[in-house]
Amino acid sequence: MDKVLETLIVDEIGDSHLMTSIDTPLREDAFEKSDEEKIHCIARYFKGIMEELGLDLTDDSIQGTPYRVAKMYLKEIFHGLDPKNKPKISIFDNKYEYHKMLVEKDISVVSFCEHHFMPIVGKAHVAYVPKDHVIGLSKINRIVTYYCRRPQVQERLTLQIYRELTAVLGTDAVMVVVEAEHMCVSARGVQDVQSKTITMEYGGIFLEKERRDEFLTLIG
Repeated sequence: MDKVLETLIVDEIGDSHLMTSIDTPLREDAFEKSDEEKIHCIARYFKGIMEELGLDLTDDSIQGTPYRVAKMYLKEIFHGLDPKNKPKISIFDNKYEYHKMLVEKDISVVSFCEHHFMPIVGKAHVAYVPKDHVIGLSKINRIVTYYCRRPQVQERLTLQIYRELTAVLGTDAVMVVVEAEHMCVSARGVQDVQSKTITMEYGGIFLEKERRDEFLTLIG
């Protein structure tokens, strides 16, 4: 295929926010290198990007930037790519026999768009109706953060959080709403600083409009 045409097709797919799978696309050899090896390679590549931009890496202010970026990528903003960083989730017997809606709202969302590697910043709201088990409240935040910390598409992020919670809780009576600003929209391209994107996934009792409306009213 002509390289120019291939580039145009890739750009068109990226701007269309096409999601091909609920699972984050990873190569089979994604974790063969050690973290130290990955940091070294990313730093080398990012140094090349900075040099191509015309920056003078002998300057004291930026000569350490390639390493800082590499470490940040691997240890912080994309640490959710590595399964070893998945939070350990504690569940408890529903001894109180609480079977009404439990809501945790305004959970911080900080992720990065996989199309332009620009920030996605917003909030997640989660509700579930306990069956036999309940989950520690902080564990909901940790699940959200884990799936945020990888290159993402907001639709996939919402589905991954939903899927994880239903698996952990043993019930599909879960609803997830994510509301976020995409810097790839506000800081580039159309440069619309006002718009936000809202996605949701739900099952079980939340298939009933009355229950969904109740949840949406609670999160404002």
